[in-house]
Amino acid sequence: QVQLVESGGGLVQAGGSLTLSCAASGSIFSIRSMGWYRQAPGKQRELVADITSGGSANYAESVKGRFTISRDNAKNTVYLQMNSLKPEDTAVYYCNADKVVAAGVAGFLEVWGQGTLVTVSS
Repeated sequence: QVQLVESGGGLVQAGGSLTLSCAASGSIFSIRSMGWYRQAPGKQRELVADITSGGSANYAESVKGRFTISRDNAKNTVYLQMNSLKPEDTAVYYCNADKVVAAGVAGFLEVWGQGTLVTVSS
């Protein structure tokens, strides 16, 4: 069974920084893409950033220049460094692992973390 465990959320003032971490555990052979999504109250879940195993990153326009995604393939861990946070960044942030190849599982898995709350006060 593949699980994602997130950490690093919390309360921060506008202009501050936070770093989120997400570690995948289980009998994993490979993960093609890892990323972060967020869902604010009353809104749909949206992509924040994702990164392939080769290091190619993709960002939402709203976070470009402020957030940086990185990945440690050996540890199956993805990070999201968030700088210059704004109140509109307040949301539950979810880690995602896509195209996961795991022992005993035919085909690909997509796995979600439980979510971590980020609150940015004005």
